[in-house]
Amino acid sequence: MTALKPLALSASALALTVGMAQADSPALIFDLGGKFDKSFNEAAYNGAERWREETGGSYREIEMQSAAQRVQFARRMAEAGSNPIVVMGFQNAPTLEEVAPDYPDTSFVLVDAVVDLPNVRSVIFAEHEGSFLVGMLAAMASETDTISFVGGMEIPLITAFACGYAQGARAVNPDIEIIVNYTGSTPEAWNDPVRGSEIASGQISQGSDVVFAAAGGTGLGVLQTAEDEGVFSIGVDSNQNHLHPGSVLTSMLKLVDQAVYDAFTEGPDMETGVVLMDLASDGVGYAVDEHNEHLISAEMSEAVEEARAAIISGELTVHDYRTDSTCPAF
Repeated sequence: MTALKPLALSASALALTVGMAQADSPALIFDLGGKFDKSFNEAAYNGAERWREETGGSYREIEMQSAAQRVQFARRMAEAGSNPIVVMGFQNAPTLEEVAPDYPDTSFVLVDAVVDLPNVRSVIFAEHEGSFLVGMLAAMASETDTISFVGGMEIPLITAFACGYAQGARAVNPDIEIIVNYTGSTPEAWNDPVRGSEIASGQISQGSDVVFAAAGGTGLGVLQTAEDEGVFSIGVDSNQNHLHPGSVLTSMLKLVDQAVYDAFTEGPDMETGVVLMDLASDGVGYAVDEHNEHLISAEMSEAVEEARAAIISGELTVHDYRTDSTCPAF
């Protein structure tokens, strides 16, 4: 399917877009931050495109420009006959709580939050587990014994990344210094690379030589600043190693693409309920490829793989901040 440009707010523009696919096509509604954010939304797009390329099918897509469009777009996709409809982002939980009951024959998929309705699949991720592993890598790569984290919105989901990261780092070095900052408290926090750059620069000035960004498009500014200032960064959600080869130590993978691909493949008759994507299901992980393999020593790889196996077996438990709003590593 030809990539669509961001939509204007008019109903006519939206009607034109949804008319480009057949009535029973699946649909994908991106969250704020843009389809090509190199992170969360783009991972979803990649999953949809993989499905399209493999099946020859078509799908609808919409990029939101404001939070006010959440309910409007979900209803329009349902009215157009899209099924299933994948909706990105935890902030769309109220959207589906309002819209899904009105379309009981339509299957909805919510990525990053749980909505307990019979026609909704809720896909959540064990971000704390993947973050534990990249925290280990950060601590092993650090020469200053100071690392840092830049989050987007200061919410439990993002603090779970930070807490997992800190736990992994302290498993390697109990005395390591960990600096944590957030970009903001509104949705704009996901798409402010200038602010991300400022925060990262401040952390680096405090001695951080590895910066983990979990901030959507804001993280692009973090990664750029890390390269400019000669320290390592860690990407998030998608594999961002290629953005700054040799500077990005690794990326904490969150297989949003697989969640979208699975939903499109299973179609309207998919099983609903809660789907957990964790280390055991390969739903989270860390990226090693030609862009960063020279940065990950055999010793680092062995230690992280041992921890990964221990988490999967249950021998090692990573605290999830969302279930208990304290963090043993802070």
